[in-house]
This record gives sequence, structure tokens and C-alpha cells, in this order.
Amino acid sequence: MKKSIFIITVLMLALIANAFGQKPVIELTFTAENNGQYVSLDSILINNLTQGGDTTLYAPDTVLVLDYITGITDNRGIDENSFTVSQNYPNPFKEQTSVNLYLPGKEHIKICIMNLLGREVARYENTLNAGNHSFTFYPGKEKYYIFSVMNNSEVKAIKMVNLNSNSKAQCKIVYNAYCETTTNFKSQKAKNNFVFALGDELRYTGYAKTGNDIIGSGEIEDAPQDNETYEFEIIEGIRCPGIPSFTYEGQKYYTVQIGGQCWMKENLNVGTKISGSQSSTNNGAIEKYCYDNITANCDIYGGLYQWNEMMQYTSDTTAQGICPEGWHIPTDYEWKVLEGTVDSQYSVGDPEWNGELWRGFDAGGNLKETGTIHWNSPNTGATNEIGFTALPGGYLVSSTGSFYSDNVMGYFWASTEIDDQGAWTRLFTWNEAGVYRCGNYKHAGNSVRCIKD
Repeated sequence: MKKSIFIITVLMLALIANAFGQKPVIELTFTAENNGQYVSLDSILINNLTQGGDTTLYAPDTVLVLDYITGITDNRGIDENSFTVSQNYPNPFKEQTSVNLYLPGKEHIKICIMNLLGREVARYENTLNAGNHSFTFYPGKEKYYIFSVMNNSEVKAIKMVNLNSNSKAQCKIVYNAYCETTTNFKSQKAKNNFVFALGDELRYTGYAKTGNDIIGSGEIEDAPQDNETYEFEIIEGIRCPGIPSFTYEGQKYYTVQIGGQCWMKENLNVGTKISGSQSSTNNGAIEKYCYDNITANCDIYGGLYQWNEMMQYTSDTTAQGICPEGWHIPTDYEWKVLEGTVDSQYSVGDPEWNGELWRGFDAGGNLKETGTIHWNSPNTGATNEIGFTALPGGYLVSSTGSFYSDNVMGYFWASTEIDDQGAWTRLFTWNEAGVYRCGNYKHAGNSVRCIKD
């Protein structure tokens, strides 16, 4: 027994030396939160914005190891004929973390967990069947641990990062479950064209489920020079490929991919605030209204715009209007495509969407922001399942200069005219799950979303 412990210790010290002293590598570690709560990452897309190329980490891997020159060195693809140890998940972790072990055949294994000084802190030994085996590790006070698994012929090891290093608990490892297949045992798959050099700008896009089990994502850009730990702020919706966010007139906007369309995730908020009693004019400056003439409401709900001002005084339905370059005001048809994409009963092209007033089954609910922070209760049907996050910005009746229905309704313009006086709009309300299609006077003040060209 002492000889076995000695062999494992020597092997572990060799692994530590290799990991920390020989290769010019940096480690990038990822974690995520949503509304202040930790969430588990499903995958992380890494784009090299400087040299091009990308690679993806899949759960349970959350640590990317990069060689300074040649790119990824930690490429642990799953081979059903090979003995494999996954990266622990989550990593970094608090209180506990999980590790998967895959065996191509029945064999005797020894698990030894050590701190960076080579002292053993936990151990497990048993004969296990072929398949996938899950373990949970409970840490002590050390920040770093080496998790080593030895079979009859080789040793595999991973490094684990403990964020709760003030704990006085005793380290322990617990066997959890067994599965005959490699299902849900995914690991890092690096594309051959991914290379990295110090100074390269990288974009990380993390994907996870929020507390409401809605698929969401987060995005970070950085040029790492050393080991880094990143925390994604997960928001609902999947970002548009290649343009997860952008800045327009000093304000940052996120994007959301919905079917074949790429939409802005937030209401447009651009221009100079004017009073609700004034009318916008074609004076070369973008003019907006803020609900109740309060600037802070534009920060929450975006601006309200008259149709002609929004279109920049053209009737071309494909006009950029006040949207950023490469984007435009959505047409009535593009709104119909959006509705058909998200509704559970009426698909794109269904005659349902050609009607007026309330249409669809649950498209409105699936497009509305959840909860009652901004929407009045009960916010019927709200799931925001694809991250569009429609808000109740209310509207302006310019003939009176009065604002109505914040927290209750959200009116959104389309670029498609009905006649000289009116254009199509979409209406979301607090007590309906459908979407209301109707005309509105062009001099009214409504919210604006932009769609990618």
C-alpha cells in the first residue's frame, strides 16, 4: 500500500510540474450567474477576433488551456475505446463539484486527490464496470486540488479550483452514479484552425439555462495575458452569430437570434429628448419622447418615436430610419415572421397572422419579458422563451401631449404604411398572451425595435 501511495505521489508531482512549469500556457476558467444566482454553463464558444477561428467548450469542461503560439493544448476528445476523465463541473466551484470517469472496460481504478504540495486529501478505490461513472468532490480549505485517476496502465489528472477556500470542512469524494454509455459526457472539441498568441483579442460566448429554464447567453471580450477567471452574466436568448452586441450612439445593445431573424434585444433609445407637447421635425437631429417627459424612463423602456421621425422622412419600407447602419425598421411582414416563429400553434405563413386585432395563441407571451418588475400583474402568458424581452413602454398621444399605459402596454412600429395618416403597429399587453395587430396614427409616439439587414 505504501508503495502504491508513493507511486501515485511521484506521478502527481510530475503532472503538477508539467502543468505549472514547462509549457507556455495560460488557463481561462469560466463561470456564470443570472440575476445574482449561479447557473451551470452548457457550452462556451471562443472566437479569436485577431487571427480568426473558433473553438467550443462543452459541459462539464469550463477551463480552456491555451498555448501561447500553437493554440489549444488541452484537447480532450472522447474516445469510447479510451479511459477518460472529464474536467470537473463546475470549475471553479463552491461547496462541491462533479467529475465524470469513462472506462472502456471493467477494471480496477484508484482515485487520489491531492493539494499542490502533493499531500493526499481524499481517496477512492474500487473495481468498476465499463461505462460512465460520476463522482462528487467536497473540498477543504485549499484553493487548488489535483484529481488523479489510475487504472492498470496509466494515470489521468485534472486541476480543480475551489472558490470557498475558507472552509473548515474535511475533503471527501462520493460515488454517485453509473451509466453504460457516454451520453452527456462531452468534452472540449477544438477546431484545427484555432490558434492563439499573446495579445490576441478573444470573444467568449457562454450558453446556459436561467432559473426559469430559459436558454440564455452571455458575452465577454478580452485579450488575456495570464491565467484568468471570467464570469458571464447570462441573459435570456441566444445572441446573433458574430454580433452578440454592439454600441450605437454611446449605448450598448445586445442581439437575439430568433429563427432566421436577428433582432435588437432592447428597445431603441437614441436621439434628443423633446417634450410630449412638441412634434418632431425634419431638422437633421433625431428626436425622441421619454414617458411622462422623464429621461430615466427612456433608460428603461427606450424612446418613443413618431413614425415619420423613426423613418427619417421616407416611406421606403426597407429604410434604415433611425436604426444603426446594417439594421432597419421591421416591416409588417417581418413582424408576422417573428410571430409565426415563436407561436406554439400558428407557424410562419399561417393566415392567422394576416388578421387584425388579437392573433396567435401564445406569441405575445413568448415575446414578453417575464415577471412584474416592469409589467403589471398578472403579465399573462409571459415566458420570454427566446429572449425578445418586449417591454411595456406605453405610448404618446401627440395631439394632447399625454402619455398612457406604461407597465400595461407596449406599442411597436412597423415600417409598412396603411395610408398617409397611419402605419401598422404591434401591441403587447399585461393581460393577453397573443399579439395585437392594428394601425396607428403616424403622429403617435411608439417604441422601436430594429432588425438586422
